[in-house]
Amino acid sequence: MKKEDCFYLGKIVKKYSFKGELILRLDTDEPEIYENLNAVFIDMGKTLVPYFIENSLIQKGNHIRIRFEDIDTEEEAEYLLKRDVYLPLDLLPELKGNQFYFHEVEGFVIEDVSYGKIGIIDSINDASAQLLFVVKNDNEEILIPIVDDFIKKIDRKNKKILISTPEGLIDMNRS
Repeated sequence: MKKEDCFYLGKIVKKYSFKGELILRLDTDEPEIYENLNAVFIDMGKTLVPYFIENSLIQKGNHIRIRFEDIDTEEEAEYLLKRDVYLPLDLLPELKGNQFYFHEVEGFVIEDVSYGKIGIIDSINDASAQLLFVVKNDNEEILIPIVDDFIKKIDRKNKKILISTPEGLIDMNRS
């Protein structure tokens, strides 16, 4: 399985018991969706390795206690600590309305109700305090804050996002 065919589910953050159980911190608002998984892919550096789940139990917040098949000791569990965990993209719950996954909107045309077509979404910058659409237009890069109130419509069929930004925002964020 290739990482680009998967989505980030979370990180193994600590050992739970001396019998090899681990705690997986999920990167989701709905951890209950992932309680009964059969398997996950764990990032082992250059490759994702499948690990089959013997049992799992939701813990406080967005944590799940997991016991993997063939991981029976604290030492075996130690090897998986701090590793990122992934699932295939086809297991992502479908979002509706103006909700979207970051990877889903890359390549979408972004258009402002007043400004017109701005460009194509190249990526999402989630490294700054404010999430940003990184939009390419010819040889230019435009950064647009991802604000729920700005997003008017996501047209998945036509791969287009309609936004309404304050006057001057687009010009101000040109590189």
